[in-house]
Amino acid sequence: MSTVVLLTLTGLGLAALYFLVASGLALVFGLADVLNFAHGLFLSVGAYGTWWASGNLPGAGASGWGFVLAVIFGVVCGTVVAALVELVLIRPLYSRTIEQVLVTVGLSLAGVALLQASWGADPRTYPRPQWTQELTEVAGARVPNDRFLLIGAAVIVLAGLLAFLKFTRIGLVIRAGVEDRSMVTALGIDVRRAFTLVFAIGGAAAALAGALGGVYAGSISPTGGSSLLIFGFIVVVIGGMGSVVGAAYAAVAVGLLQQFVNYTSPGLGDICVVALLAIVLLIRPQGITGKVATS
Repeated sequence: MSTVVLLTLTGLGLAALYFLVASGLALVFGLADVLNFAHGLFLSVGAYGTWWASGNLPGAGASGWGFVLAVIFGVVCGTVVAALVELVLIRPLYSRTIEQVLVTVGLSLAGVALLQASWGADPRTYPRPQWTQELTEVAGARVPNDRFLLIGAAVIVLAGLLAFLKFTRIGLVIRAGVEDRSMVTALGIDVRRAFTLVFAIGGAAAALAGALGGVYAGSISPTGGSSLLIFGFIVVVIGGMGSVVGAAYAAVAVGLLQQFVNYTSPGLGDICVVALLAIVLLIRPQGITGKVATS
């Protein structure tokens, strides 16, 4: 029983990390119809920004409120980079899908190269608060505290996004734009004004994933964001393109499946996740919460 509890909680911690990556992707694709392959760069910027701030920013550090300040700095860095990417590179290409893909893929590769040139290709030891390295006993299972940190962060981000989309005017515009952008435009609302904000929110979520993912892994590397981005896309497709709630459901399914299968056969979990993606695409191409397209 303790093993099941341990695998469940660690799987939910992994799911929380995937959700933080996927939530921004879902928002950006749902409103702006952009497959942003540079999303992993925002994650890496958040991770490296937090790592740099913990050792160089006055008041920041690897414990207590100092670590919170370092994470905030990393998230701000990711948010700014995401907004600049939308304004400078993506905005001129909204009607040119192939060019969008090429630009974001190129930016992703350039970002990895820039990080390697700045801090080297070797992994860097990540600053982690002492309590995240400790264990908490739950129903006989000794669970790493960093999993609870990830789960709590994901719940807060999910609740915040849902509240933002439901109760704010710009959130209502975004929801309407996701449902039918042409109709919203016909009503005289310029949906593109919300694109930069959506990119910024997505960048903030990705940067938070990078900052907390470093706590989870204990180290960061220039290619870490690209690795997590793969699972982020899988979660978005399974959950339904453009659905934050669907991304949450899919992240839980992917995280638990990967954790339980890897326990019985290390390495097989990734294959099972890809198999799950294939099954969903065959049975329900629009994803768990996606709507069937009507002609």
